[in-house]
Amino acid sequence: MTVGILGGGQLGRMLGEAGHAIGVDCVFYDPSPDACAQAFGELIVGKYSDEKQLRIFAEKVELITYEFENVPTDTVEFLLKFRPVSPPLHALATAQDRVLEKEFFRSLGVATAPFRAVENVDQLNDALKEIGTPSVLKTRRMGYDGKGQVVIKKESDAAAAWEAIGENPAILEGFVPFDRELSIIAVRGKDGTSACYPLVENEHRDGILRVSQAPAKNSAKLQGVAENFATLALDALNYVGVLAIELFEVSGKLLVNEMAPRVHNSGHWTIEGAKTSQFENHLRAVTGMPLGSTEVVGESVMVNIIGKLPDEHALSEIPGVHVHLYGKTERAGRKLGHVTLTKTASDRALPALLEKITKS
Repeated sequence: MTVGILGGGQLGRMLGEAGHAIGVDCVFYDPSPDACAQAFGELIVGKYSDEKQLRIFAEKVELITYEFENVPTDTVEFLLKFRPVSPPLHALATAQDRVLEKEFFRSLGVATAPFRAVENVDQLNDALKEIGTPSVLKTRRMGYDGKGQVVIKKESDAAAAWEAIGENPAILEGFVPFDRELSIIAVRGKDGTSACYPLVENEHRDGILRVSQAPAKNSAKLQGVAENFATLALDALNYVGVLAIELFEVSGKLLVNEMAPRVHNSGHWTIEGAKTSQFENHLRAVTGMPLGSTEVVGESVMVNIIGKLPDEHALSEIPGVHVHLYGKTERAGRKLGHVTLTKTASDRALPALLEKITKS
């Protein structure tokens, strides 16, 4: 079977690699001729508005999915004329708008931070009076890895904050004094069968995920709650594929932060740390294959390689390390790869790994 993937970044690359093992070929569509996923499948280059190139892409595949959530919905609507697309369009549209996203979870009875939609500075001032400070102003659409958002510490900072995000329609969210950041990766097949991986604890710096530990420590009591959140969302959306939900733990309770309708950075550890990776399970789901086991095979720590490539030889000397490079050139803030430490080795290896990577 041949699967078309909208987007040719590292997530597409890892989907393509996973596909080889289960007899799934991938064709990628991306505006950049340098898209790193082309190492694992044919690349069709074109703008997301280029109907001619999109038609060529659709004719080469049997079904279509995507590797990032900012694919224009107009693109998906056009491709649906020719091929089925999973996850469903309404899931993509919901995840692209932070207000719709939070309203969706609230409709399921799932707690989120307090929020208000704002379209100008006057509305922002009104929302600040209601929600209070500190709070976070974010663009409703786009923005990732900490981009498109600013913390407001006092009401008098409203005008500067509005200017900083570019005067777009926005959302004001109450600042959550979380104890830790968690995420759950879930998958649902075409037959409605679903499964979840264990909760993962995440550490961000400058808005970018740096470290994920799986399973999250002391999370047994929260696992069922998180799985319930995920199952409610999957079923409500009639979802097919992998869905990631980012969470805050606050005094032993969970709040939903946001969702990603795709494979997710906090699930990269599953390549070595679970019986079936998130990438293989996504392809299994969208092609109608039975889902693979989400059982872990030990403890894992995933560390992102950001901005600068480390010394691969030095990394290889650390027991239990698996290095994944994405074939990208160095650039400040860019995700160049990740390293997974399978903790069948001693915990003493982790400080050495962090020392070599996280200073980039």
